[in-house]
Amino acid sequence: MVTGDTWSVAIHLQTKMPKPKMTRPVTLNVGGHLYTTSLSTLQRYPDSLLSAMFSGDFPIARDSQGNYFIDRDGTLFRYVLNFLRTSELTLPYNFKEIELLRKEADFYQIEPLVQCLNDTKPDSPYPLDTFEQVVELSSTRKLSKYSNPVAVIITQLTITTKVHALLEGISNSFTRWNKHMMDTRDFQISFTFGPCDHHQEVSLRVHLVEYISKQGFTIRNTRVLHISERANETTVEHHWTFCRLAQKAED
Repeated sequence: MVTGDTWSVAIHLQTKMPKPKMTRPVTLNVGGHLYTTSLSTLQRYPDSLLSAMFSGDFPIARDSQGNYFIDRDGTLFRYVLNFLRTSELTLPYNFKEIELLRKEADFYQIEPLVQCLNDTKPDSPYPLDTFEQVVELSSTRKLSKYSNPVAVIITQLTITTKVHALLEGISNSFTRWNKHMMDTRDFQISFTFGPCDHHQEVSLRVHLVEYISKQGFTIRNTRVLHISERANETTVEHHWTFCRLAQKAED
């Protein structure tokens, strides 16, 4: 059920929209942007809000020109409408508004579009001669609550990427950590060490982040999770995701 709290389409409660004819084009005013399409396109997905709006049982406001009015992001509706027309998600190069488009897809309740946007690798918006390289850096460390300064009981740092040159560079540049453990299988390098001084552990993480950044990667997102497993220990998990665009021939 759609309520006034979950959508912001301006409506007239007093009147009921007459059911549009199937052969008549429909012109929409979405946030000030005009779009003309067919009723069958708007109703491609029967469970969507758009299909309900144009079923004839849902009152919709009109603007001063008589166009159906929807109070949403007019620019992003272009991608919503194109998806309705082709059932394919096609985005321009270096598209930066995925989260906003996901909110629009949620609002219109177009489940196939929501699924496309939730995929980790939707159809690439980049030209065929480029692709996105990803580096995941994760840190799991157990800290003693009663040490001053805080002592690191054990830490595992893991770098995961299919960029072999980066893995090799880290292996060659951080040789003083080889005495602990290094595993380069499965596109990963892992450092496991401890107990050690808290500053020593932080220093390695800082240098790894700097090294990855200098290779042209930028941080896309970070996450931190605190878990208390025992009375005298706290587990802290850090996760960083780095990305960069690269030519296929590079790596």
